Amino acid sequence: MKDRKLKSCPKNHTTPRIFVAGTRMNDGKTTTCLGLFAALQQKYSKVGFIKPIGQRFVKIDGQLIDEDSILLEKTYNVETPISSMSPIAIDGSFTKRYLDDPEKMGADLTDKVCNAFDRAAWEKNFTLIEGSGHAGVGSVFELSNARVAKLLGAKAIIVSRGGIGQPIDEIALNKALFDQEGVEVVGAIINKVEANKMDMIRKYTSLALKRLSIPLLGLLPSEKVLTSPNLEQIRERVNGTPLNCVDEIRPRRFRHIVIGAMTVTGFLDTVPADTLLITPGDREDIVLAVLSNESHHTSGSIACIILTRGIRPSPALLERIVKSRIPFISVSTDSYTVASRIHSMTVKTQPGDDDKIPLIKKIIQENIDLNRIIDAFKLIKD
Repeated sequence: MKDRKLKSCPKNHTTPRIFVAGTRMNDGKTTTCLGLFAALQQKYSKVGFIKPIGQRFVKIDGQLIDEDSILLEKTYNVETPISSMSPIAIDGSFTKRYLDDPEKMGADLTDKVCNAFDRAAWEKNFTLIEGSGHAGVGSVFELSNARVAKLLGAKAIIVSRGGIGQPIDEIALNKALFDQEGVEVVGAIINKVEANKMDMIRKYTSLALKRLSIPLLGLLPSEKVLTSPNLEQIRERVNGTPLNCVDEIRPRRFRHIVIGAMTVTGFLDTVPADTLLITPGDREDIVLAVLSNESHHTSGSIACIILTRGIRPSPALLERIVKSRIPFISVSTDSYTVASRIHSMTVKTQPGDDDKIPLIKKIIQENIDLNRIIDAFKLIKD
């Protein structure tokens, strides 16, 4: 049987496509794609999605699939095979395998990306392409974000985080890489902008971007809930064991962290709402105070308690904990280690984040100039 000729570019040259890049990791590419997808669905009946190269993945049917592709599929039912939404996953040995035989593996990777895009864009009116970091990520195996955008014939949006100096510098640097590949940058989005700085940053960012010939597509306000982990994410991060409320841990979030090393007198009066309390497992006085307080308040200030140092509550206290509506988690490490691990977390939106996903859609709908993106393709809305 004759070998199939490998593709060096997609067959689909007609479906409009936009490549969403970031100036760095975790600048808001997935948030932008999640919101843009919903906004585009209001104008086009069929929207596609692909993340050609993924770095955070899970195994599905023996295949490594990027978590962001799973998020988009589960949120919107994209009607594309998940393997085509996430064709390449970068595992720990990927770069070494590529460098051992770059000529053969490079051709295979290009073919894989092109085939996946053709499937993802099949019968779609518009296709979103999510990048994986800044424009240069992937250069070591000759599939940088800028190169992939060129390969797929896409125009690009650059997402950066709030500010004036550094974000503009980073946008300029990324635009230079897209320019080098001949990819048109249709605009920039500034993410995670503090509400009280929106007008100021809009004014000066617009002036700076105009000098770079980059339109400002919008500013996205910073929202605490979007960067707050739920308690299940925290439990996984600290390798904790739930003592109660097993089915109710995941949806809950917190806004503040307090380490319970103080005396219990007046303690609860100073704790703000939605607080995660971290305290040694032998501080039964604090635990008892929280449990006693719970019965007198319809909505307590404590969102969760993490008991540290591997000290389990006494049987009598554990019986009360099991009956409580406040989640308790036991960990083997000390309080400050737990707090440090939580503080260093990178929080990603997950399928089922019912408090976050509608908010993301609303933020994009209200703050991004979607028509300007559409006008870049001179499209007629269907």
